[in-house]
Amino acid sequence: MRQYMGEKLHDWNPAEYLETPEDIEAFLEEAFDTGDVSYICKALGVVAQAKGMSQIAKETGLNRTQLYRSFSPSGNPTLETTLKVLHSMGVTLKAVPEQHQSQPDHH
Repeated sequence: MRQYMGEKLHDWNPAEYLETPEDIEAFLEEAFDTGDVSYICKALGVVAQAKGMSQIAKETGLNRTQLYRSFSPSGNPTLETTLKVLHSMGVTLKAVPEQHQSQPDHH
């Protein structure tokens, strides 16, 4: 807990609100939609915390410290690590065509 201008502030942890597969899907979809690698890494780390970092480490065979580092805002996980973690979360990464805004025909 921190204080700001005499008011007590509580740290907000989004992992506490990721309770269902739908919550996780929406959270990760929003992160991937940004295209911001740092943001995506952080979001994956938040989901891993929600699922339990120790459990993710056990399921993936990866070190907990490595997972925290890889999925921090400054992290740069390998594709192999990312896929292992996604799989342990019950999430699949798949490619879909980008939807481009259609331009009006000028006939």
